[in-house]
Amino acid sequence: MNALNASLPSSAVRVSSKRSAVVRTRGQRHGPITRLMSPSDLGELLRPFVFLDHFDTAGADAPAMGLHPHSGIATVTWIMEGNVFYEDTTGETGKIPQGGLEWMQAGGGVWHGGGFGDSPRIRGFQLWVALPPELELGPAHSLYLKPDQIQRDGPAAVLLGHYGSAISLVRAPSPINYLSVSLKAAERWTYQPPHRHTVAWAAISRGSLRSPEALQAGELAVFEESNEPIDFHAETDVEFVVGSAVKHPHDLVLGYYSVHTSAAALREGEARIQEIGSRLRAEGRLS
Repeated sequence: MNALNASLPSSAVRVSSKRSAVVRTRGQRHGPITRLMSPSDLGELLRPFVFLDHFDTAGADAPAMGLHPHSGIATVTWIMEGNVFYEDTTGETGKIPQGGLEWMQAGGGVWHGGGFGDSPRIRGFQLWVALPPELELGPAHSLYLKPDQIQRDGPAAVLLGHYGSAISLVRAPSPINYLSVSLKAAERWTYQPPHRHTVAWAAISRGSLRSPEALQAGELAVFEESNEPIDFHAETDVEFVVGSAVKHPHDLVLGYYSVHTSAAALREGEARIQEIGSRLRAEGRLS
């Protein structure tokens, strides 16, 4: 989990809050991707948020991502800089531009893939959200939002849920907010989670913030569980994502690509993605 205890230099964003960060991590880096959260570690603390990758790479160095399966979860891919290509077994294919979003609700089984695009630099996050029992084996569906389809309230782009006057076009599976925030030097912004949202975290893509300790780009902070607001004060330009939610009440039952609420649901989800995989191989789309 790589919790960090060393003091960090003061820079980019100051956070004044009644809530303190109970865990700080830089995760584990694998080439251009840093895994900040997985279902077997911080996902247990932060469910329904169970997985978070931060990617930041030059386009020429970025590997392709072949088709791979999921069940029991939804994924949110948010592109802060550059673009990525995508395809999935719901029949969708195309490009997610800078400021665009992919919502992939795997339900009972889906395969998707793609690759980093044709821009000089690609930067963003991929988040996994655990689905409730009534959706974890349901039909797969995807939604791709262009930049002008993502509503904003002040400096916050609302990727999931609602905040202030802005509402996401994605129908979230449970009470969740997921926001992307950009602040200029000396700007202040306060996040008040909705009623009953006690799970909260923030991950930094560019710049730094205090919570109250300094957090650098590439780090994630988990806040103590409460409904108290978090006040952000930027000392230099900064970009980060913030998540809050009503805590997922179910245990996380884990497969390699799947997260379910029971062993029986996991078996069914994994059987379905194996069936899709067999069809893809028969079509010559998998080796």
